[in-house]
Amino acid sequence: MIRGVGIDLVEKERMVRAVRRWGERFLERVFTGRELDGCPEGEGWMRAITVRFAAKEAVLKALGTGWGEGVVWKDVEVGSESEERPEVRLSGRAKDMAKGCRVRLHLSDGGRTVMAFALVEIREE
Repeated sequence: MIRGVGIDLVEKERMVRAVRRWGERFLERVFTGRELDGCPEGEGWMRAITVRFAAKEAVLKALGTGWGEGVVWKDVEVGSESEERPEVRLSGRAKDMAKGCRVRLHLSDGGRTVMAFALVEIREE
């Protein structure tokens, strides 16, 4: 059964401006070390950061809280075991809110924008 859905669309230029303005402070506040280490070097770096940001937003929308109720950015970690399958790891308050659920994540890169779609399903036992 579906508990919630979330979608987020982020312009890559918005992320470029945030990184230029806030630098390491922004990156360390929003992303875990594992997320940053998982970003490719070179041209793909900004795309990876933008995708992860959109995914975090979509997941929290799907959980029905947004960035409230004690949830912090790093409670949602986005990575992948392969290019085809993004993976979400939850911790802290986000993990508590998703208890008994599975989170599915779908991503799309439209050139100037990145779209993330999250689906939270109640696990049937």
